Amino acid sequence: MKVSIRRISQITGFSPATVSNALNRKKGVNAATSEKIFKAAETLGYQQEKTITKIKFVTYRKNGLIIDDSQIFPAMIEGVERQAKELGYETTFSHLNYEDESFELRLKDFLEDTNCLSILLGTEMMEEDYVPFYDYKGYLIVLDGWSDEMIFDGVLINNTDAVCQAMEYLVGKGHTKIGYLRGDYRIKAFRYREFGYHRVIGKYRLKVEPEFQITLGTKLESAYQDMKRYLERTGNLPTAFFADNDVIAIGAMRAMKEKGIRIPEDISIVGFDDIGFGSVSTPGLTTIRVFKQEMGEVAVRRALDHIKYSGKNVKMKIQVCTEFVERDSVRQIDR
Repeated sequence: MKVSIRRISQITGFSPATVSNALNRKKGVNAATSEKIFKAAETLGYQQEKTITKIKFVTYRKNGLIIDDSQIFPAMIEGVERQAKELGYETTFSHLNYEDESFELRLKDFLEDTNCLSILLGTEMMEEDYVPFYDYKGYLIVLDGWSDEMIFDGVLINNTDAVCQAMEYLVGKGHTKIGYLRGDYRIKAFRYREFGYHRVIGKYRLKVEPEFQITLGTKLESAYQDMKRYLERTGNLPTAFFADNDVIAIGAMRAMKEKGIRIPEDISIVGFDDIGFGSVSTPGLTTIRVFKQEMGEVAVRRALDHIKYSGKNVKMKIQVCTEFVERDSVRQIDR
């Protein structure tokens, strides 16, 4: 008969949590208590399962079009490290660069290592990029991404609801001609944000102007150059834009200012992410704040549930709510 932690708890008089912490060599259990628990476990013939002491943070870089210019991922990593440390786990890091010639080898090395809990940064990943991970024998949770096959747990932003809130704000400010600055690399987060944009457009039966659905590069320079080319072709603009993220918004704002377009007097703009540049831009960018560190912390806690509640195989898609940040890039239109 298999000896359980509960049985050791009954024999020693210590709580199951204390027994588990001692057997897993966690902090907070004194030496004398640990010695009694290990002695009882040995006497009872307890067979300890493989102990996991590390959390691996894996950055998946498909092309760098999103994560190279973004400021939000260092904060996510900080959240992972901080929460892991508080719970007594070490954090290690792995980098998978799809464009690197050593990608296949590094991917193979990762898939063969099942001695840790893995958090995979899925921001740039498309559905096909998850396929090699389907047969991974360890535990994997996706941060800022999601597989439609529901193979993994995921922690992501409530993208659609957040954009609905931003669009409702623009409508409340009197805007009925709202354009969309869409990133040219259609990561899943952008597609979910586009759903929110169209949901509010449909709710108020606003007209969708194809010329105001402008596709821009996802880096500061490419967004600026693409917006500059658009403005050279036409002088038509809506009264407001929603941008897929702050990087795109700030690049577009630069091009507009060079053309003498005033923000927010001539055009209003709302971004997404609340990166540092947005708070110091002129004007300050109205945006959607993402709780980056908290997302990392949630991913760690969910990963550790895999140990605490082993045998529970239900997959979870955890959406972390955002906060709307009003600055100076949107004006009220009198009706």
